[in-house]
Amino acid sequence: MPRTVKIGNGCGFWGDNLDAPVELACRAHLDYLTLEYLAELTMSILAVQRQKDPQTGFATDFLDVLERLAPQLLAQPNLKIVTNAGGMNPAGCAAKANAILEKNGLENRRIAVVTGDDLLPRMDELIATGHAFAHLDTGEPLATVRDRVVSANAYLGAQPIAEALQLGADIVITGRVADAALTVGPAAFEHGWKWNEWHRLAGATVAGHLIECGAQVTGGLWCNWQEAPDLANVGYPIAEVDADGTCRIAKPPGTGGSVDIETVGEQLLYEVGDPAAYLTPDVVADFTSVKLNDRGNDLVEVTSPKGRPATDSYKVSIAYRDGYASAGTLVIFGPDAAGKARRAGAMLLDRLKRAGYKYAHTNIEALGAGDCVPGVVPTRGDPAEVVLRVAVRDPRRAAVERFTKEFAPLVTSGPPGTTGYTTGRPPVREVFAYWPALVAKAAVTATVRLV
Repeated sequence: MPRTVKIGNGCGFWGDNLDAPVELACRAHLDYLTLEYLAELTMSILAVQRQKDPQTGFATDFLDVLERLAPQLLAQPNLKIVTNAGGMNPAGCAAKANAILEKNGLENRRIAVVTGDDLLPRMDELIATGHAFAHLDTGEPLATVRDRVVSANAYLGAQPIAEALQLGADIVITGRVADAALTVGPAAFEHGWKWNEWHRLAGATVAGHLIECGAQVTGGLWCNWQEAPDLANVGYPIAEVDADGTCRIAKPPGTGGSVDIETVGEQLLYEVGDPAAYLTPDVVADFTSVKLNDRGNDLVEVTSPKGRPATDSYKVSIAYRDGYASAGTLVIFGPDAAGKARRAGAMLLDRLKRAGYKYAHTNIEALGAGDCVPGVVPTRGDPAEVVLRVAVRDPRRAAVERFTKEFAPLVTSGPPGTTGYTTGRPPVREVFAYWPALVAKAAVTATVRLV
């Protein structure tokens, strides 16, 4: 029987704690370290970066992490890394990573790249051959926004990751893959699973889903977060995956946070539509079959995973340009602060309307008075201060730029108690809208190569 595979995730998104991967590698003695960088917004940002400079388009934080991990890679020759840091340019990321390895005496470590997820170069061909990329919510065909599309990436599964490991890769750099695939790939490779062993694949999928968001399963965002000791030094998660798909979730000894039924249960249902049918490229996992057993000492066993055959489609994350937006803030204090803030926001938009600017979308909020989550958290009394936030979105950049110039005048021509204007005019940013779709797996080919 193959041994248990110890997989730790040191990054839940691009921008996560830079020390976490190093701490995890130092303390946990892992078989695999996974680093998850990508989200829908991230892909659109990377696509625009690559348009400006073909050498970019990947998560640069990974290179900083790899540099800091060099001593651990030297000390732990069997430690492997699997990451989707490649984003829109896995080959470019791998080239930079190879240079870091060579500089640190790690030239014997092999890097593999997984590509094939980027469908943008083939988009017109695919549409012409009957792939409508219909919006999953509205049913609209992608043709309605095709001229504004900046990225289109299929969520590949774990098979190409396992293939890369089979080729002898020590570091696997992918583009867009399903988040759980970063865990499923190593587990399937190490245990020699076949790709129709649905229950085992479901078990690894559950493990990958539980650790993919980093510290969210070890005390972060926990409803009883006050009970998590030393959350400032929270430990990042480890999944110990057995050959039958059973796993245990843990964190390194001596770290803060907590692993218990609640932290694991909350993460199990995070970003889940139908818990009985969690769709991935590798398997349809039934989360309702899973049993959580608290073994104490920050260890939760996850048993009884059930899975069904995967669908014949890949999910595709598409981003398209959708105008411009800006949001500015001011502090309003004193009696009836919330009322004053809302009237000040309306005043700002009225002045813009008088100047000839009417916006496609506007929003006025008095943050601190319940406007962030209206009707969810009851407010009590009259807050002494609130933050006025006004946001606009519009196809016209010039109109949004004009909006940014209306905040400062409120300091002397608005209600009393207006302050907090020293940050300057708010920036204008381009908006990238999200278009979820499906594409037939037969139309997508994943490619794996050592570099």
